[in-house]
Amino acid sequence: METQSLSQRYSHNLLIRKLQGYYELMKPRVMTLVIFTAFVGMFLAPGQIEYFNFIIIIIAIAIGAGSSAAINMWFDEDIDRAMDRTKNRPIPLGIVSKNEALVLGIFTGIISLLLMQWFSNPLATSLLLFTILFYIFIYTFWLKRTTSLNIVIGGAAGAIPPIIGWTAVSQEISFLPISMFLIIFFWTPPHFWALSVYRFNDYENAKLPMLPNVKSIEDTKKQIVYYTIVLIVFSYFPFIDQNIGMIYLFITTILNFFLLSNAIKLKKTKEIKFKPNTEGLKFFALSIFYLFSLFGGLLIDHFISI
Repeated sequence: METQSLSQRYSHNLLIRKLQGYYELMKPRVMTLVIFTAFVGMFLAPGQIEYFNFIIIIIAIAIGAGSSAAINMWFDEDIDRAMDRTKNRPIPLGIVSKNEALVLGIFTGIISLLLMQWFSNPLATSLLLFTILFYIFIYTFWLKRTTSLNIVIGGAAGAIPPIIGWTAVSQEISFLPISMFLIIFFWTPPHFWALSVYRFNDYENAKLPMLPNVKSIEDTKKQIVYYTIVLIVFSYFPFIDQNIGMIYLFITTILNFFLLSNAIKLKKTKEIKFKPNTEGLKFFALSIFYLFSLFGGLLIDHFISI
C-alpha cells in the first residue's frame, strides 16, 4: 500500500490530523493487549478498590504503555522509514515530528506515574516505572539493535502489566500474577518470531538482528515450536492456584491444541525465495487471539465460580 493512499485515513483538518498522529504514536493496538492483561490482573486480585480508582489505574497503565511506544518511535525513526511494515507510522509520514514524539512520550509517562501513585500505591507505581524504563532503555535503546535475543529479554516489559494490575489492588505479589507474567513472557518470542518469518526481507533491509536474519528461517520455525511447548506448560500454572478451576483448564487445553498444531504447521512449510511465508502471519494473528482468549478464560472461570 502506498504511503500517500494510507495517509488518507488521516483528517484534512490539521489539528485533528495531529491528534490522530499522537494517538497512533502510542500504538493503540498494542495498548489494547496491555490494558486487557492488566485488567485481568486487577480483577482477579484479592481485595477491593473503588470503581473510579479502578478506571483511573487502567488509564494510567495504558498511558504508560503509550509513553514507551512514543519514545520507541522517536528513537526508531530510521528503522520505521526502512521497513514496509512501519513506514506509514506518524513520524515517517511527517504527521508528527521526532521532537513532538519525544515530548509526548515523556509527558504521558510522567502523567501515568502521577496517576498511579495518586490512585494506587507505591509498589504498583514502582512496577509501572520499571516497565517504562525497561522498555525504553533496555529494549529500545540496547537490545533491539544488538542481539537476536531482543524479543526474548525485552518481552519482560510486556509481561508485567498483569502484576501491576494485581499489586494496584492487593499491594502484594503472589503466585497467580507471576504465572500470568510467565505466560506473556514465553508467549512473546514465538509471537514476534512468526511475524519476522513473514517479514524476513523487511527486517533484513532494516538491518535488525531478528532471529531469522541472524540464524535462519528454518531455525526460527523450530524455536517457535519449542517456545510454544514451553508456553503451553506455563499456561497451566494458574490452575495450581486454588481459585482457578476446571473451566480455565478446559479453555486452555483447547487453545493449546490449536496453537501447537499451527506452530507445527508453520514449521513444516517450505520457504519460497522472495515470497513471504503467509503461515507466519497466520500464526502471528492466532497467537494474539490465543493470549486474549487465555486471559479471557481466567475471567470466565472467575465469574462462573463466584
